[in-house]
Amino acid sequence: MTATGTVDTHCPYCALQCGMGLRPTAGGTVEVVERDFPVNKGALCGKGRTAPEVLAEGVRLTGPLVRSGATGELEPASWGEALDRVAEGLVRVRAGHGADAVGVFGGGGLTNEKAYALGKFARVVLKTSQIDYNGRFCMSSAAAAHQRAFGLDRGLPFPVADIARTGCVILVGSNLADTMPPALRYLTELRANGGKLIVVDPRRTRTAAQADLHLQPRPGTDLALALGLLHLVVAEGLVDEAFVAERTNGWPGARAAAMAHWPELVERITGVPVPALREAARLFCGTPEGMVLTARGPEQQAKGTDTVGAWINLCLATGRAGRPRSGYGCLTGQGNGQGGREHGQKADQLPGYRKLDDPAARAHVAGVWGVDPDDLPGPGRSAYELLDALGRDVKGLLLMGSNPVVSAPRAAHITERIESLDFLAVCDVVLSETAALADVVLPVTQWAEETGTVTNLEGRVLLRRKAIDPPEGVRSDLYVLNGLAARLGWDKGFPTDAEEVFDELRRASAGGPADYSGITYRRIAEEEGVFWPCPDDSHPGTPRLFLDRFATPDGRARFVPVMHRPSAEEPDAEYPLYLTTGRVLAQYQSGAQTRRVAELNAAAPGPFVQLHPQLADRLGVADGEPVAVTSRRGRAVAPARVSREIRPDTVFMPFHWPGEGRANTLTNPALDPTSRMPEFKVCAVRVERAPA
Repeated sequence: MTATGTVDTHCPYCALQCGMGLRPTAGGTVEVVERDFPVNKGALCGKGRTAPEVLAEGVRLTGPLVRSGATGELEPASWGEALDRVAEGLVRVRAGHGADAVGVFGGGGLTNEKAYALGKFARVVLKTSQIDYNGRFCMSSAAAAHQRAFGLDRGLPFPVADIARTGCVILVGSNLADTMPPALRYLTELRANGGKLIVVDPRRTRTAAQADLHLQPRPGTDLALALGLLHLVVAEGLVDEAFVAERTNGWPGARAAAMAHWPELVERITGVPVPALREAARLFCGTPEGMVLTARGPEQQAKGTDTVGAWINLCLATGRAGRPRSGYGCLTGQGNGQGGREHGQKADQLPGYRKLDDPAARAHVAGVWGVDPDDLPGPGRSAYELLDALGRDVKGLLLMGSNPVVSAPRAAHITERIESLDFLAVCDVVLSETAALADVVLPVTQWAEETGTVTNLEGRVLLRRKAIDPPEGVRSDLYVLNGLAARLGWDKGFPTDAEEVFDELRRASAGGPADYSGITYRRIAEEEGVFWPCPDDSHPGTPRLFLDRFATPDGRARFVPVMHRPSAEEPDAEYPLYLTTGRVLAQYQSGAQTRRVAELNAAAPGPFVQLHPQLADRLGVADGEPVAVTSRRGRAVAPARVSREIRPDTVFMPFHWPGEGRANTLTNPALDPTSRMPEFKVCAVRVERAPA
């Protein structure tokens, strides 16, 4: 605690992980105060500022709930009874159907310690391969493209402050003004410093309105757009031939693929005029330094890995990678979306970003865990495939910090799969729509009530600190795993102290791509976070990656030839429009927490359908009137929001709400073949007037 009585910590929401102070109040909760931290420089959005309201009595869960056999309702229970019920449910499923009939589903909001312990619990105690997490729905395509090109995945290979100091930024499929408001300052500073901003988005968002150039492609055509820009770079002699020769491999194949996407063809595919394409190429190559930053727009596609790869190829061809103030970066979404995919809750990974099918990785981690490497299960299903298998191959599920009833694609189907489970246990702060279906609900601590680390979008490992005690009936996720492990025969190996877990994580990550072995709680506090990799106590951390070499065996970045292909589902006579989805300023992810905050609900009270005036006129729909949006997977109804900020062939829905306005009822679960990312960002729909 500081001299002013505040506890330095970080916001519980997005991957920016803004620094904030928490001051305990007489009422047993906390108030948020400004903290000068490098990432946000004191600024906070409304979500971070109002975060303590989720901890209020009557909002959050305060005791375990178990489903009564007599009434079928969730009823209060003791912690002993609740943990016994969970252990019995998992044992019953495993005994009847085998270890892989038990699934584990984690979340990108879990701390590093929780994510690590959850992955260890699944593989060591449950011995199941069936573990994945909701971060698969966030940045997995960018992660796969990062690995393919650079040999290493970290959201940003440079500090976020570098964005303001480069020459030109191409921002693809991101609305920072709504999703990471404090980060918008870096784009404002970029332009104030004379830099240029190009925004690629089917909607003219508040972020796009600040751009020097806004490219407004059809949903699902970002891959063609990137290839078209690379074609122009080649045709106009703008390739950095020396960089390509000295620091990359694979250029001839990537060049040939780009030359098959000439500007007029790209205009026909994307709807972006040729003069705008030429202007974008001119701006990006008009300065010695530049960056491409992507978010969910290009990534949440069934070709997301190739789409991100095409933007990386543009960076490599122009020498805008592995150099100061240049490079490709992914704007990671969830609070610990970066750390959450590094330490073992992903289907194919072990701690330290090791691969589960690598014998050396298995041997190292098994040694830390004190088990035989041969006893560790192999890779399991990806997130959507795991959810789709519920009730069939996977009969029981332990779920932590996720709400797939609202957040999963084809959500009505996934809800049915969850309801078909033999057993479901959910750990959450609130009674989410998914928790309401559980056999056992375990109330767990929220950020102000616990200590633990997270890793933000820069790869900066940060320390959240406990400011207040939780209510009497609330425990940490580490307590849950400790109690379950003990009931399942593992009295050791699952401590409840976060720093003790982190010290084990450090040993497990040592020598891996995401090496945390030189990072300690003390260093994080003293140095305002430590950038991984950090392989020993004397290492300063790595704010900027790839300046000397890329993380490939030969140190060279790899071009990957990619070709445009249509989305998994294109508009047709029956479903003639594109649907794209996203977030709004005052809500976050599935809304399980933010929908419980009065101020945020007043600003964003419910779902809507954004559509162009031309489409509204054809339908005879006025602003605010209900419209029905129908895809091959279902129907959603919400008020019309008529706006010239969207393409006439496209409608937009935010995905924060359940019920009849649930956007993910409509979305397409078609998967990227590499990342297994579902195609949230584009599907075919029809729109009609709905009865008032």
